[in-house]
Amino acid sequence: MELVFATHNQNKLKEIQKLVPEGIKLLSLYDIGCHEDIPETATNLAGNAKIKADYVTRKYQLPCFADDTGLLVNVLNGEPGVYSARYAGEKNDANANMDKLLDKLSLYADRTACFNTIIALNLNGIDETTFFSGAVKGQIIREKRGNLGFGYDPIFVPDGHEETFAELSIEIKNNISHRGKAFMKLIDHLKSIHTKE
Repeated sequence: MELVFATHNQNKLKEIQKLVPEGIKLLSLYDIGCHEDIPETATNLAGNAKIKADYVTRKYQLPCFADDTGLLVNVLNGEPGVYSARYAGEKNDANANMDKLLDKLSLYADRTACFNTIIALNLNGIDETTFFSGAVKGQIIREKRGNLGFGYDPIFVPDGHEETFAELSIEIKNNISHRGKAFMKLIDHLKSIHTKE
């Protein structure tokens, strides 16, 4: 069985490839010849994930899953949320996004936040989408630390840890992160289906 992960991020693809059950070949957007950026026009994470999965399923007639992630800061009423990747503009500049968030939070003592990931899976067309979610709570620190990870990782310290996501090893991060939790639910679902076949 071939399953498309609607991403152009080869590192993310490799991480997930190690987890999928034998008999499932994971493909990226590049692998199927999809080089365009799929517009994310929904007002929530689930909507954006479904838009990406549906685009691939419709155009390429292949089963597909897609994810969308948002950082929700409590004192900012959930910002940047669904706009996390383009918080400081359409260029998806991680440093600019972090700088904007740190500037907005500079006057607040409450720096609690939560990362959420939603995955949309289309195995049998776009009318039977299954969703999986993962979340992790933490704090936004006042300056960037660490050079691992991506996005807002250098300014997010997950609850129960002193290091930012950008300072933790990929193994530890995958075990506790929002994305890791959502992907494990997806993998468990794929395994259960694969076992029945």
